[in-house]
Amino acid sequence: FDVIMMAPPWQLATHNPTRGVALGYSQLTDTHITSLPVPQLQKDGGFLFVWVINAKYKFTLDLFKEWGYELVDEIVWVKLTVNRRLAKSHGFYLQHAKEVCLVARKGARDPEGTKSSVASDIIFAERRGQSQKPEEIYEIIEELVPDGRYLEIFGRKNNLRDYWVTVGNEVTGTGMPPEDVEATKEGGNIHGAVYGAANNNNK
Repeated sequence: FDVIMMAPPWQLATHNPTRGVALGYSQLTDTHITSLPVPQLQKDGGFLFVWVINAKYKFTLDLFKEWGYELVDEIVWVKLTVNRRLAKSHGFYLQHAKEVCLVARKGARDPEGTKSSVASDIIFAERRGQSQKPEEIYEIIEELVPDGRYLEIFGRKNNLRDYWVTVGNEVTGTGMPPEDVEATKEGGNIHGAVYGAANNNNK
């Protein structure tokens, strides 16, 4: 693939990982994410777009090195409400109203046909469904590498797009596996998930 984009279901390491906010999806440990065969899906000259949260910023930079990628840029999505106000959400110190997508390249050359100076590195777009990214990110990627081969990992039904390959356990729109749904009812934990300080063992 010329471009791979993913928004990993990051597992939070705090004792109270969601601070009362229901995530509504299964999470993966750092070890599981590291073991993904992403490098095998791209030859040298591919771009990797990874949506990160603050707690996983450094981990993702280290992951790029381990996978053989170099950080080349980043995109910031400023989230807006339907009234074009900042769509603020929970944060530990500050209320978050943005998401960051790190852009890395495998190898020393760009994918064939790559354009330069396309679009802006800031997206102002309305916040939509949970984990749903703005249409603009797809448009930027398609403008950056026209007629490329595009893959989205951890996609959802609301992320499906023509000419993209989308994979994820919620692509069908049926939601989380039934056993995970049951486990998360009334504040329960998903079987096998690691919460709190114990997650340090999975880094």
